[in-house]
Amino acid sequence: MLTLPALLLVLALLAIGSHVAVALGLVTTGLILAIDGVPLTVIAQTAFKSVNSYPLMAVPMFVLAGNLMMRGNIAGLMIDLIGSVVRAVQGGLALTVMIACVFFAAISGSSVGSAAAIGAATVKGLRAEEYPARFSAGIVAVGGTIGLMIPPSLGFILIGSIVGLPVDKLFIAGVVPGLMEGTFLLIAVGYMARRYGYGKTTQRPDWAGFGQRLPKASAAVLMPVFIIGSIYTGVLTPTEVSAFAAVYAAVLCLLVYRSIDLKGTWTVVQDSVLQSTMIFAVVMGGSLVGFVLARMGVSAAAVDLIKSVDMTAWQFLLLANVILLMLGMFLDGVAMIVLTAPLLFPIATALGINPIHFAVVMVANVEIATLTPPIGLNLFVMAGISKLPVHEVVRGVLPFYAVRMVGLMLITFVPAISLVLLD
Repeated sequence: MLTLPALLLVLALLAIGSHVAVALGLVTTGLILAIDGVPLTVIAQTAFKSVNSYPLMAVPMFVLAGNLMMRGNIAGLMIDLIGSVVRAVQGGLALTVMIACVFFAAISGSSVGSAAAIGAATVKGLRAEEYPARFSAGIVAVGGTIGLMIPPSLGFILIGSIVGLPVDKLFIAGVVPGLMEGTFLLIAVGYMARRYGYGKTTQRPDWAGFGQRLPKASAAVLMPVFIIGSIYTGVLTPTEVSAFAAVYAAVLCLLVYRSIDLKGTWTVVQDSVLQSTMIFAVVMGGSLVGFVLARMGVSAAAVDLIKSVDMTAWQFLLLANVILLMLGMFLDGVAMIVLTAPLLFPIATALGINPIHFAVVMVANVEIATLTPPIGLNLFVMAGISKLPVHEVVRGVLPFYAVRMVGLMLITFVPAISLVLLD
């Protein structure tokens, strides 16, 4: 009886500008106080337990690694390296940007971080080659979303912590879907560049330039290899990899490339702590949501309802996608995960859906949410970098929505795409 008013109150608080963590914490605390027999200490215990998690220790380290690589202009090195070969074809710089997005996704674990790093390094170059401004902003915004799928993904870390799934398996499950999405986007960018005549071309690939740039960029190129390889082989846990990635990024930026000084590093550390704290705050609020749903029997009731209407697994997956896509218009990715995972995963498991596959489906929806107005974070990031109005960035992203939806449907209804590396 209290569930619907509580949901409406959360939405109302978000509408007036309250932080997600504050809205969740206030409303769920009120609900817990309204439940007979629940001591007040449960609030603090539940919130603390949610962040006292070994897998979640990876969040601040991956955030720090991604921020260091972004501030250290590693994206620029990769774009120069890739572009020396790829820019020989029509739309080569745009294709270079998309390939760089896939590379940076394997470092940052963040959609916004990937878009910001690649956008800062490429927007001026794209305009210099007479790409339309909104197309330039659109491809970076869309390409940045791959950072949520290819490991190390902060989304998978959150899902694993909330529902108790092994993060290393989630990371491995995201590799093939992420590469598939990147391939689809490359095809779409290449098609549009050829059709509309975007971008200048050179006579032939600059292999000599590639050879000259490779030694300098090799240390950065090896970073995603170390991250994904150590997780896939089981040499390191995701949390251990996160610490390695942070140290590796610091060494690259401070000592190898010297693209950032100690003062700049301290600023990056401060920003990373702030970002991590905000994520942890939302996780704490989400943990209270999960406790309330379980205590009030909402999760069990939802499972019974789905079973009573004889809903099949594919029908539930379709319904879950619709719900997540709609929520993506109003919530950021972290809030979507912490709000919906405690409710949707028990239903998915009851219907026989592999929970790791469902986690990949959820992350695919979160990717699209970062591009969906009015809240889509990548839209605002690229609006700021490109100096365009948000609606112009949306127009640049619009042609790629169909590509993302095709990818979502394949990920949803072909589980093998997510599970092939786990078999």
